[in-house]
Amino acid sequence: MLINLEIKNFAIVNALNIEWQAGMTAITGETGAGKSIAIDALSLCLGERADPAAIRPGTDKAQISAHFDISKLPVAKQFLKEHMLNNEEQDCILRRVISKSGRSKSYINGIAVTAGQLKDLGQYLISIHGQHAHQLLLKPEHQLHLLDAYAGHHSLLSAVSTQYSYFNKLQREYSELQKQQQTQVAKQQLLEYQVAELDEFALEDCEFSNIEAEHSRLSHSQTIIETCQRELAYLYEDDQTVLSQLQQSAQQFSELAGYDNQLSSIAQMLEEAAVQIEEACREVRNYSENIDQNPMRLQELEERLSKAMDLSRKHAIKPNEIYTFHQKLKQELNEISSDFQRLDALEQEIADAIHAYNIAAKGLSDSRLTAAKQLNELISKSMSSLSMENGRFAIELTQKSQQKPTAKGFDDIEFLVTTNPGQPLQPLGKVASGGELSRISLAIQVIIAQRVTTPTLIFDEVDVGISGPTASQVGKLLRQLGQSTQVICVTHLPQVACSGHQQFFVTKTVNGGETFTTMKPLQHDMRIAEIARLIGGDKISETTKASALELLTVQSA
Repeated sequence: MLINLEIKNFAIVNALNIEWQAGMTAITGETGAGKSIAIDALSLCLGERADPAAIRPGTDKAQISAHFDISKLPVAKQFLKEHMLNNEEQDCILRRVISKSGRSKSYINGIAVTAGQLKDLGQYLISIHGQHAHQLLLKPEHQLHLLDAYAGHHSLLSAVSTQYSYFNKLQREYSELQKQQQTQVAKQQLLEYQVAELDEFALEDCEFSNIEAEHSRLSHSQTIIETCQRELAYLYEDDQTVLSQLQQSAQQFSELAGYDNQLSSIAQMLEEAAVQIEEACREVRNYSENIDQNPMRLQELEERLSKAMDLSRKHAIKPNEIYTFHQKLKQELNEISSDFQRLDALEQEIADAIHAYNIAAKGLSDSRLTAAKQLNELISKSMSSLSMENGRFAIELTQKSQQKPTAKGFDDIEFLVTTNPGQPLQPLGKVASGGELSRISLAIQVIIAQRVTTPTLIFDEVDVGISGPTASQVGKLLRQLGQSTQVICVTHLPQVACSGHQQFFVTKTVNGGETFTTMKPLQHDMRIAEIARLIGGDKISETTKASALELLTVQSA
């Protein structure tokens, strides 16, 4: 519940610090005094859009702080804990600062947050019903929101929303794939031709380099053989070979080493060189005896090289890139084929998703029907007590044509009402007058507020168009609601003001060319005087005071 509101430099408020109590609090004052300023400031503190024009003239910034007792609000506590904004106390302080530049700063328990976080937390703390709430009552989406709020079937709404999101995701994927399919048919045909051609050639990884090496060897085999034989003779087989000369030199240096030991290393290197030459000659002989001279294989290699060159020119790539290019084309073709297969699979998935959605939406519709029957009785009964004795209210739920999925189910809703005996139920906007619409709206808000556990309810002049006995009944309704919930009501009706457990008076003064608004609690005598003003206008007489005292006694009984 709200326990304190502090306002600085907001609109025509210089400084205001208000302590709030449990029960019903009525706020009254002269027209234009700024009765709704506290509500506007509180809305801003709960994350509403900041407007620099709301800053008091002559000042640089406006600041609003709201202090709440959340000891009995586990949902609010959980929000603070999840966002690491909680403190050790059983309270919560929201603060909003607006500068002339248009920037605003938001705080929860002294920690900087976004305005969105203020709004997210605010829904667990306060529900504000403005003076135009009855106009919203004519909108089908608001009607559905009210019914769902009364029914309290959050899990069913969540299930429908989840199934709708999944269905929508599949639909988007299906549409995207269909668009791609239209442009990819020609590409698929080209890829199929290209892949088939490369499949037929079937070049393996690194095969082109191997073909080039083998072709080079076979095409030069005769030259290789002749050169090997000539060099073998020179190194090993002729009379004066390199090997024999090297062996002779090694022998000479070995003998000289007997005179000088430093020459022994030279003799050793020459001996080792002779051994290496002898080993090389054996390798040459073995290679030349086994070299392959295969004209048919050479022809095969030339044909394969020629085909590889043709393919490389055709696809504008290097011959050694053919294998990688082939694999890339196959992957692209597989992806396109997979997309076509995915389309078939998606059709079944979408059918399954619609089935699951319909089950969830049917459960939501059934719950709405049950809640609608309860609301019909409660609102019809409340209409009778609000001077619409013959009034009857009904909620008509119909399923959307073709049951097209939406995030909120497939129900269409319409509030129907009749206010005169013998008249059929008709849409609310066609039958109810402005005053009747206001009363029906208030009845719905009070009934739903009793069901939805918001700790603080604010009614900002929702009693417009109401007077006489009806105003008295409205006051009693709000006072009754205040027994279980903190109710703050801005009103101009004495009957409603008398119903409050406490009352604030808002006044506007001009001093030194500046306008100031103040709000102060009224004690017994001052409250009687204010109610007398509401009854009789600016001239307060003993008669109006007596009427005010009587009304206060009756309404607060």
